[in-house]
Amino acid sequence: MVVGDFPIETDTIVIGAGPGGYVAAIRAAQLGQKVTIVEKANMGGVCLNVGCIPSKALIAAGHRYENAKHSDVMGITAENVKVDFTKVQEFKSGVVNKLTGGVEGLLKGNKVDIVRGEAYFVDANTLRVMDDNSAQTYTFKNAIIATGSRPIELPTFKFSKRVLDSTGALALQEIPEKIVVIGGGVIGIELGGAYANFGSQVTVLEGADDILVGFEKQMSSLVKRNLKKKGVEFITKALAKGVEENETGVTVKFEEKGEEKSLDADYVFVMVGRRPNTDELGLEQAGIKMTERGVIEIDKQCRTNVSNIYAIGDIVAGPQLAHKASYEGKIAAEAIAGHNAEIDYLAIPAVVFSEPELASVGYTEQQAKEEGIEVAAAKFPFAANGRALALDSTDGFLKLVTRKEDGLVIGAQIAGASASDMIAELGLAIEAGMTAEDLAMTIHAHPTLGEITMEAAEVAIGSPIHIVK
Repeated sequence: MVVGDFPIETDTIVIGAGPGGYVAAIRAAQLGQKVTIVEKANMGGVCLNVGCIPSKALIAAGHRYENAKHSDVMGITAENVKVDFTKVQEFKSGVVNKLTGGVEGLLKGNKVDIVRGEAYFVDANTLRVMDDNSAQTYTFKNAIIATGSRPIELPTFKFSKRVLDSTGALALQEIPEKIVVIGGGVIGIELGGAYANFGSQVTVLEGADDILVGFEKQMSSLVKRNLKKKGVEFITKALAKGVEENETGVTVKFEEKGEEKSLDADYVFVMVGRRPNTDELGLEQAGIKMTERGVIEIDKQCRTNVSNIYAIGDIVAGPQLAHKASYEGKIAAEAIAGHNAEIDYLAIPAVVFSEPELASVGYTEQQAKEEGIEVAAAKFPFAANGRALALDSTDGFLKLVTRKEDGLVIGAQIAGASASDMIAELGLAIEAGMTAEDLAMTIHAHPTLGEITMEAAEVAIGSPIHIVK
């Protein structure tokens, strides 16, 4: 290790090159700042390497396999459909490599200095970056902390060869015969569903009353029903107690209705949430305030209590979503540049890549009522849409939440095919202050799933065409 190194000066230093950090670095560079980004692992962070992107590649492969086996309703049958899981993993890795290489290219193209190593604050204007061989000091005018989060490890379920977090679950080299998933949240349902499509027998243990508790019951029940058709078993109000591991599998102990029970499986996936990566940065050296859970407190410009240090993504309050981190990264970079940018979370979408897909943006009907807003809810079913019928994907609905007094769109929930793509139009409608009439009067191409948005808006204004009022 080098001692007494000469400090390198930079305008803005970004710690972490995930979807929050690399976006912040690029935007800061575009705004004329000299920017350095520090990353201890891989460009793209958890999202691109072991999260959002590889999980969607695995989910897509599972869908292809399912479709190949079950398209007889369309007159298409296939014999001896097989999965080469090594090739599935190669496909997933190829997608990841393209994107992470692209991130590095974008950073270099915007003249951002990339530094590999672990960052520690010395004070509010100085960082020490260390790798295995050396250490370098950096002085900065402003810093953006974007260090993300890591899976929560339960004391009674220590991660091992057969007790896996999401990273381990994505890296399996074979399709397990039996899997126990602890946690019926987004990650557990997405990965449990992916392996169920490949033929694994999946059991989900959830401590709450139901799965996907952040979504409306009508939405999560559709997912649950479809997963049950694939043989997935759900045990809710269950308390996971511990695990016994051997060379060939695990025995998961849990409590249900006061009774001790156990399940045998090849692997157990522990997916009970994530904790912020704020514990090894020397934040106290810079005087940065955190909550007891290690969440950094910020203002509307993502500024911490230390005026020249900003924090974004999973380490601050709110949902742990890649697109939220990217959005906050842009706000922080613009605030540093003196722009009057502030965070506004009203139109931040949440998505589950389940079957059917779930997506929500803005207020739910219940949330609006709790805040004293008088609303109306208008629903249109996928089963009444020509494109959904042609796709044989008729499960689901779109619900539009509008303010009663003027029809202003303040929320939307979608359960159905391509909900993840359709939700963007509703987010735009909320951001732009559009009414249900604006959506109803927008000409949508036929036949498309996008028409469901228009049809729900027509229900909202009292003049539906394709369902009887």
